[in-house]
Amino acid sequence: MSKRFSHEKIEKNSILLLVLTLVTVAIGGLVEIVPTFLIKSTIEDVKGVRPYSPLELAGRNIYLREGCYNCHSQMIRSLRSEVERYGHYSLAAESKYDHPFQWGSKRTGPDLARVGGKYSDEWHRLHMADPRAVVPESVMPGYPFLARRPLDYRNIENGLRALARAGVPYTDEHIANARADLVAQATADADIDGLMQRYPKAQARDFDGNPKMISELDALIAYMQMLGTLVDFSAYEHADLRQ
Repeated sequence: MSKRFSHEKIEKNSILLLVLTLVTVAIGGLVEIVPTFLIKSTIEDVKGVRPYSPLELAGRNIYLREGCYNCHSQMIRSLRSEVERYGHYSLAAESKYDHPFQWGSKRTGPDLARVGGKYSDEWHRLHMADPRAVVPESVMPGYPFLARRPLDYRNIENGLRALARAGVPYTDEHIANARADLVAQATADADIDGLMQRYPKAQARDFDGNPKMISELDALIAYMQMLGTLVDFSAYEHADLRQ
């Protein structure tokens, strides 16, 4: 009876209802906002994680442009079935330089968090041109135009500069060498000493199989081939076993 009375009192008093609504919204807002100020303490530093190289970043931009995230997540949950199928569960630190991040649970196709090195460049070339050539049951559309379209990297420095303002640790050296690093990574037998110093574990080669130009496919494959390859997960697997 008392509960019914209190509810009726609140519902019939518009000012009281408004005040209580604002208090509830304020509490909910604090619960969501406060953790963002403690983000540095909630995301552990993980050895190996680095910003994307200019070529990988260009490939990621193409990945976003073509809407690949609509069918592929980059988040392996800590469920046994997920780990057995895709590999070690995703760590928050792996995405700390992603703007926007690619976490999610929507999967028309498989998760791509650990796709790097799983398939050859040739497999990716065939898959992008005609997905059913390598996965007969695939419903993915083909992207053959990526191999024919030259990569426009005239403003790649601006991309790094914008991300630096968002907190990604690109230095003046990274920005000044952005175009040279992009060309070196996509060119067979290029001098990659500077590239490797700035972007450890960067893979450098002619990704699309066409040495006559740097294509959008070069960039996309470079991005795909680095996903999940920067962190040594064996250390985490041993830690999990000890626990």
